[in-house]
Amino acid sequence: MSADVRPIAESELPEWLRTVNTGFLRPDRVTESDVAQRAKHGDLGRTLGAFDASTGRCVATFRSFAQELTVPGGASVAASAVTNVAVLPTHRRRGLLTRMMATELAAARARGDVVSTLIAAEYPIYGRYGYGPAASIAEWEIDVSRTGLDPRWSGPADGGRIELVDAAGARTIGPGLHERLRAVSPGTVDRNARWWSLATGLEEVSSRPYKDKFHAVYRTAEGEPAGLAVYTADAHWTDGKVPRNTVQVKDLIAVTPDAERALWHFLCSIDWVMKVRTGYRAPDDLVAQLLPDPRAAGIVTASDFLWVRVLDVVRALGARTYAVPGVLVLEVADPGGPAAGRYRLDAGTGECTATGEPADLRLDASALGSLYLGGESAVRLGALGRIAEVRPGALALADAVFRTARRPWCPDIF
Repeated sequence: MSADVRPIAESELPEWLRTVNTGFLRPDRVTESDVAQRAKHGDLGRTLGAFDASTGRCVATFRSFAQELTVPGGASVAASAVTNVAVLPTHRRRGLLTRMMATELAAARARGDVVSTLIAAEYPIYGRYGYGPAASIAEWEIDVSRTGLDPRWSGPADGGRIELVDAAGARTIGPGLHERLRAVSPGTVDRNARWWSLATGLEEVSSRPYKDKFHAVYRTAEGEPAGLAVYTADAHWTDGKVPRNTVQVKDLIAVTPDAERALWHFLCSIDWVMKVRTGYRAPDDLVAQLLPDPRAAGIVTASDFLWVRVLDVVRALGARTYAVPGVLVLEVADPGGPAAGRYRLDAGTGECTATGEPADLRLDASALGSLYLGGESAVRLGALGRIAEVRPGALALADAVFRTARRPWCPDIF
């Protein structure tokens, strides 16, 4: 059974959105507001559908949008962010995703995008398209009674203060804080105005109805905002008399160590709260060590998260900085893809060029994506058979060159 893969027309948006919802096991109800928002904010040229040739029905979906990805050293590269990938259960295993992905990667390379990014709902799918897991996440649950914090805590000891603001206040303060975080945090992606509108309830979509949140801002002694925590809380009382409430952190931005410490201590000091769920943090986040007893924070989730596919090796490797000097020649296998070739990376100067020199390491595009942000070990990938060492010592050098002092982290699902 054949299918036509192409960008959709605006008149096909309702059906396309219903297919997305069905593919993600959500009710297929689509409102006029959903359609209007997608028409306003989406790029139909980057919104693909697969249409069954016999019925004309939309049976698979795929969308991308422009994104900026922070790389080690603080620079941003142009990324094509992939999302809304769904194939109806009646049309699986027919090559529809492969065709949509090929269309997207060719278009992304033609646009001049340096990398492509996505959050993988399933692990086995995207490696075959050249994506590699590049930034992981962890979530902790904090048992407040075991933290060792003074239950009489009444504010930061550094002269700063915590204040609660409404959604409009968060919408005013948050973007600037996020940009400051993004400038120093590899793996972080940009947030546009609509992101903040959805996060603060100014807009909503039917598949993700907005729920009210609390917003706590940390201000320095001089009154400047340096942190923002967004959270919800349940209302659970045992026997109607004993509070057993849990705070769920939705977002926490801290641009100074003082702000980070103060916000976590504040969340652990709220009356009636027995547990704090941290939300998705970097795997080496400091939250546990900011408590007098780090064992009060236990990891409840640890997983791959952001996947990266390098499209332009020369620009991608040339955009980031490296921990130590050294020269590596990488031979990248990417059959029919844009990353294929042999490249000379001078980590001392940050220059990357195509070369005919003998290779030091051989790897595929997926392994290169895993290395790119500094969160994965070249030695580990070598042990897994994903990188072949041609010149002795090259794996150890690549490990030192690519790795970063702190793990990359992407706070956002997209």
